[in-house]
Amino acid sequence: MGKVGIIGVGQSAFVRGYPGSIRELAFEGFKDAMEDAQISTKDVDASVVCSAPEYDKQRSPAGVFAEYLGLVPQPTCYLESLCSSSSMGLRVAYSLVKSGLHDVVAVIGFQKMSEISSAESQERMGRGADIQWESPFGTMMPAYYAMYARAHMETHGTTPDDLALVRVKAATYGQINDKAVYRKPVTFEMFSDPTNPMSGPVASPLRVGDCCANADGSSCVIVANEEKAKALSEKPVWILGLGAASSPVNMTGRDLFTGLTVARQAADQAYKMAGVTPKDIDIAEVHDCFTIAEMMAYENLGFAKPGEGRELIKAKETYKEGSIPVNVDGGLLSKGHPIGATGGSQIRTIVLQLRGEAGKMQVKDPEIGLVHNIGGVGLYGNVTILGR
Repeated sequence: MGKVGIIGVGQSAFVRGYPGSIRELAFEGFKDAMEDAQISTKDVDASVVCSAPEYDKQRSPAGVFAEYLGLVPQPTCYLESLCSSSSMGLRVAYSLVKSGLHDVVAVIGFQKMSEISSAESQERMGRGADIQWESPFGTMMPAYYAMYARAHMETHGTTPDDLALVRVKAATYGQINDKAVYRKPVTFEMFSDPTNPMSGPVASPLRVGDCCANADGSSCVIVANEEKAKALSEKPVWILGLGAASSPVNMTGRDLFTGLTVARQAADQAYKMAGVTPKDIDIAEVHDCFTIAEMMAYENLGFAKPGEGRELIKAKETYKEGSIPVNVDGGLLSKGHPIGATGGSQIRTIVLQLRGEAGKMQVKDPEIGLVHNIGGVGLYGNVTILGR
């Protein structure tokens, strides 16, 4: 059925407390993408709405959004895979278009996490684990990733200082991203200052500065078949490769010393489908919900050998001017992490980079970009490779 392209991307600002309703929040990302694609609602054949439902007060938001956004009577559906929901949504949209069932599909990701308290949010995040065998023991997202951090440190000699460098980089670019929730500078010295909030303990060895923040936000990616993409867009970005995998939900079923298996498996699939290798990637967006997550991503994606991810960040090779720029929009650590909108935001960043429209964050002449989006504590993994 030919290639599948992305013809429009959009994102709301990510904020700590969005004042409107979820349908108004979704509209912001949708409007941005529709204006980017220069199409109208009658051009959209179907929509896929993505979020993590445990944060939503509205049951079945897809129908609510379709009505509000003017996407009826076109079909819509609701999809979730925790934090990787909108990347999985892109996979579904690609399939719908590739099969010939639809010509143009909108993937709408959103989350209004401020609808519930921080305490409720943490408890519901914990329920992303097995509610029979793990959640009752009080496991939370920082504690899970702290276990991965400790395993990485024991195996490879990684230090908290290495992780701090990841956050310093994130803040470097968060300051120039007008969509980011956290736009303040972060220095390496803050992590050694006991009076600075960044150095405060969360789950050893992770500190406040090692953790991303909850946020409210929406994103939208508009996908089209080759004929429509060429007709509607001057700069379509093509979906070259898609990979997805899952892991045992319980930690007892995993090897914590090898990083996130789902990332490696999904990346292998995406590289094979795209016909490229890690050396061919010009720019990447990785799921840095915690600093250790970005460090593991370097290694799981093949940008560095196991244990050598810290050398990349030390040498600033993952900065904008480096050999493999990563998260030069600030990543989740600076942008914030509105669960269902995160993957779409990552995709948007890579699309803008490949079109040469990323402004101050623009990398020089990228041709192939990668998006690494993880759901839960490595429960779901999605890797998407895009090309101009």
